[in-house]
Amino acid sequence: MLCTFLYTSVLVPANPMPLVGRPKIAKTLPKGLPPTSVHALLAAVDSESERRASNWTERDRAVILTSLLAGLRADELLRANVGDLRRRDDGAVIQVRGKGGKDRSIPVELALVEVLEAYLDSRAVRFPATAKGPCPTVSGLAAWPPTAALFVGSDGDRITRGTLQYRVLRAFRRAGIDGDRPRGALVHGLRHTFATELANAGVSVYALMRLLGHESMVTSQRYVTAAGAETRAAAAQNRLYGLLEKPE
Repeated sequence: MLCTFLYTSVLVPANPMPLVGRPKIAKTLPKGLPPTSVHALLAAVDSESERRASNWTERDRAVILTSLLAGLRADELLRANVGDLRRRDDGAVIQVRGKGGKDRSIPVELALVEVLEAYLDSRAVRFPATAKGPCPTVSGLAAWPPTAALFVGSDGDRITRGTLQYRVLRAFRRAGIDGDRPRGALVHGLRHTFATELANAGVSVYALMRLLGHESMVTSQRYVTAAGAETRAAAAQNRLYGLLEKPE
């Protein structure tokens, strides 16, 4: 700023700052939530009172579990439609319209589908006019048009970014684990947990890249580095630990 002022005031013949390289700030490693925090988060959602119209246990639980078990970004949750969730013989997949217009399919287990269908059934009770029809034998995914928004707000319209982030933030605060997440990371903190758990389980960097929708393996490698499972296992092989064994 000083050099710009001197240059614009014609006190120096040129501004030297464009020739000076900016220092690169090291990126912090992604941080996932420990299992105890995840349990506390879900317990906080389940204990939420339904007295307020904005409180919706089934939806909030579905949002958080979809983030934890499918690793979706906030924008991907906002754009998701009911028809993007498709059952298969071996489970189900979520078709994701990802960042930069790059689609991907994420395999999910039927347990998550059941959580989403329980939420959709509660939604049919709140907003019966938005489902396909009043037929009592139709429920779950089949009760909704494929183009209907997967997640909606308390008004029945597609959920907004503000509502989505607020509901996740509220769950963190009610669970008493707000300090466990990186600053500013709400839905993305749940995505970090998804990726870190897979990295700890030994999932390859290539598989992580495909599941997370990353353009580069370098980005996905950060989760493997953060997990540190391979590094810890390698360090444990150090034979010098034998020096700590008590003699018989």
